[in-house]
Amino acid sequence: MVELLGGNDIRQLADELGVVPTKKLGQNFVIDPNTIRKIVAAAKLDGSETVVEIGPGLGSLTLGLLEVASSVISVEIDNKMAAAIERTVQKRAPGKTFYLVAEDALKVTKLPVDPDALVANLPYNISVPVLLHFIETFSNLKKGLVLVQTEVAMRLAASPGSKTYGSPSAKLAWYAVANMAGNVSRNIFWPVPNVDSSLVFFERRKQHLGSEELRKRTFEIIDAAFSQRRKTLRQALASFAGSPAAAEELLTAAGISPQARGESLSVFDFLKIAQVG
Repeated sequence: MVELLGGNDIRQLADELGVVPTKKLGQNFVIDPNTIRKIVAAAKLDGSETVVEIGPGLGSLTLGLLEVASSVISVEIDNKMAAAIERTVQKRAPGKTFYLVAEDALKVTKLPVDPDALVANLPYNISVPVLLHFIETFSNLKKGLVLVQTEVAMRLAASPGSKTYGSPSAKLAWYAVANMAGNVSRNIFWPVPNVDSSLVFFERRKQHLGSEELRKRTFEIIDAAFSQRRKTLRQALASFAGSPAAAEELLTAAGISPQARGESLSVFDFLKIAQVG
C-alpha cells in the first residue's frame, strides 16, 4: 500500500526541512491526494512503465506514481528535498522500486534505468526547456504528462494558425503529438500560485522526422520564424538564409509562400524548408 501526502503532511515536511517555497525555483506543491490521482490517471499508465519525474519536491506526485507505475525515477536538484523524499518513499511506499537522481534536470543525460514515460509537475520557469531536453535525450520515452502553467500548456498543445502556436508548439511536434488533458485548480497548490495550471499529454511519434542534424537545422528555422512573428517568412528568415532574396528562393523551393508567417506553418513545413536548405 502507498500512503499519499495531504496538505498537513506537506506543510509538516516543509517545516521540518526548513523549506520555504520560492518563486525563483517555481515551487508550488500539490496538497490534494484526489488531484494527485487525477493527474496520474490522465497519464494513461498501464502499470508496466518506468516513469521519470522531474522536480518531485516533497513527494506528492512521486507517491501517486508509485501507486500505479512499475518503478519511478525522481530527478531533484535540491539536496535537502532529495534526501527527504527518499525517507518519505521508504516510509509511505515500502517495497516500491524507486530511484533518486540528485541533479539539475536540464543537465541530466543518464538515468539509472531507461524510462518509458514522463510525468511531472514542472516548475513554470523551466517547463519548456526541460521537457524538450528529456524527450530529446531519452529516446525510450513513449508518452508523458506534464502539469504546467495554462498559458504554457496552450502553447505546447497548439496547432498551426492558432494565437498560441509558436516555437514550443512546433518543437514539441517534432517529437510527439500533444493535447490538452484538463485543468487543475489553483487551490490544490501550496502556496497558491498567481496563475492557472493545466495538463498536457503527449505521445511520441512512431516515425522519426529526421536525423539530429536535420532536427537542429529545422529548430534554427523555427527560432528564426518566431523571433519576428509579425514579419513574413521572407523577412523573418533573411538572416538565416543570408538575405530576403535568398530566403524567398529557399521558401519557394520548399513550396512555402514567402508571404506566409511562421504561425501558419506546421513542423512538417519547417522540415521541408530545412531539407531544401
